[in-house]
Amino acid sequence: MRIAVTTPTGRVGRHVVAMLVRAGVRPLVLARDPERLDPEIRPLVDAFAVDQFDAEAVSAATSDVDALYWVDPPAASADPLDDYRRATASVVRAVDDNGIARVVLQSSVGAEKRHGAGEIDGLAATEVALDGTAASVTHLRCGYFFSNLELQLDQVRSGSLQVILPLDHPMAWVAPRDIAEVAVARLLSTGWSGRHVQAVHGPEDLTWRRVAEILSEATGRPLRVERIPDDAMRDGMRGDGMPGTLVDALMGMSTGLRDGFVPEQPRSAQSTTPTTLASWAYDVLRPQL
Repeated sequence: MRIAVTTPTGRVGRHVVAMLVRAGVRPLVLARDPERLDPEIRPLVDAFAVDQFDAEAVSAATSDVDALYWVDPPAASADPLDDYRRATASVVRAVDDNGIARVVLQSSVGAEKRHGAGEIDGLAATEVALDGTAASVTHLRCGYFFSNLELQLDQVRSGSLQVILPLDHPMAWVAPRDIAEVAVARLLSTGWSGRHVQAVHGPEDLTWRRVAEILSEATGRPLRVERIPDDAMRDGMRGDGMPGTLVDALMGMSTGLRDGFVPEQPRSAQSTTPTTLASWAYDVLRPQL
């Protein structure tokens, strides 16, 4: 079985690659810069230097692939949704050109809305496009990544997190490694076909207020969380030099999922994964502080 993995050095992708290697698979990895791969992993994979926005290159690199783990790459321009369109064109062409039988897509809670959730709309478009191919597809609708907190290290150090969601608004939080475990199980299994949506919700739904409590205990640093107005968050992003299209895309991932939104996939034994925020924060976040 030939399995390809995109974003192999990413938050989830690096775990996917390592788990496949431990399972005895030599994965094909598509990376913009293969030199960033873990030196211990590099001899155990077949690495191709590929820009995921280059449809021809992606198609050529996946010519003998049976199963593909696709992650839309990080935005490369001021217009994230256009970048998603370009990446989607690449994966669709690869599937169509090469008859790739199974695709596992790293999507997000909120993609079921299709429109109105900012950058998540780009993932929704990828879902729709893959559903139109002949491949069997599993969309992983993932919760909010624990690792997003690493982008807010300065705020954590200062003792104050700023958010625009209601502080008592519960949502799914998940460890990247748990997403990788679900993805690898789907990639290695040949006992499924057709279209599937698999939620990956982490161990429990958390509010931002509860997150602050957990992080305070796990890191040993008192932390409070403050809800600020949408305009204040927008002004802060613009002050950091973000273009308006990027600000809208990032804001929409919160504003689009707060007013009465209920995930299409309910929490269940199938969608619940084991790693707690407390254990992740102690192991990953605390050392960085």
